[in-house]
Amino acid sequence: MAKTIAIANQKGGVGKTTTCINLAAYFAAFGKRVLIIDNDPQGNASSGLGIEKYKVKNSVYSMFMGDCTAKEAILPTCVDGLDIIPSTVDLSGAEVELVDLDKRESALKRVIEPIKGDYDYIFIDCPPFMGLLTLNALTAADSILIPMQGEYFALEGLTQLMNTIKLAKRILNTKLEIEGVVVTMFNSRTNLVNSVAEEITHYFGKKAFSTRIPRSVRLAEAPSFGMPISQFDPTSAGGIAYKNLAEEMLNRNRDTYTPIKNLSALKKKIQ
Repeated sequence: MAKTIAIANQKGGVGKTTTCINLAAYFAAFGKRVLIIDNDPQGNASSGLGIEKYKVKNSVYSMFMGDCTAKEAILPTCVDGLDIIPSTVDLSGAEVELVDLDKRESALKRVIEPIKGDYDYIFIDCPPFMGLLTLNALTAADSILIPMQGEYFALEGLTQLMNTIKLAKRILNTKLEIEGVVVTMFNSRTNLVNSVAEEITHYFGKKAFSTRIPRSVRLAEAPSFGMPISQFDPTSAGGIAYKNLAEEMLNRNRDTYTPIKNLSALKKKIQ
């Protein structure tokens, strides 16, 4: 039965989608069966994995509305072992349409239940706000992974974020746990960034991952080629960081995996 991890933060621009794509890709490279649910109307996780959204027939929105099953919405990606349920712009209307549904916060949990046995891990990419789509993700998830940018403003929204998670745990999903917190866009040469990263580590303790994701041009370029960093440039600083984060997460979960003997062998030729 898959462990379901929501990747969420109510602040935008912190690297949620980048983390979702690249973690999932490395989990697959380590031999895990992985599914991404692109629960963000922007659909960046879909396009970042080479899905041409205008060709998508079944999507997260179709699944929510009962027009297809979760299994019918699954598409393969460019990464062996990694599937996705894609998102289209239609999902932006789901916030309004879900309001009229009975038990609307648990709609996602209900529709993905039949496919959880087909995967080892399911990652849910969430939009940058705490609306019904994110609440559905938190209700369906076993844990939440929080990417936090290494800047001062990340600390300003921390209390609000933790209050939201506590509320979701108390009302919607009593089993919800914090998978961990990862510092993204990290620049060790900046004193402020170092201070913020240390403050995050102090606040979350063992829940803070020791791996920090650096600012990286290669990480920013990869989605435009429809590839995760593991295929685009696995030996770059960003590629190595996400590999290390994937290993750290798997080790925390006491999950054995197949080591990657030659990191550069993952790189795919750009068409």
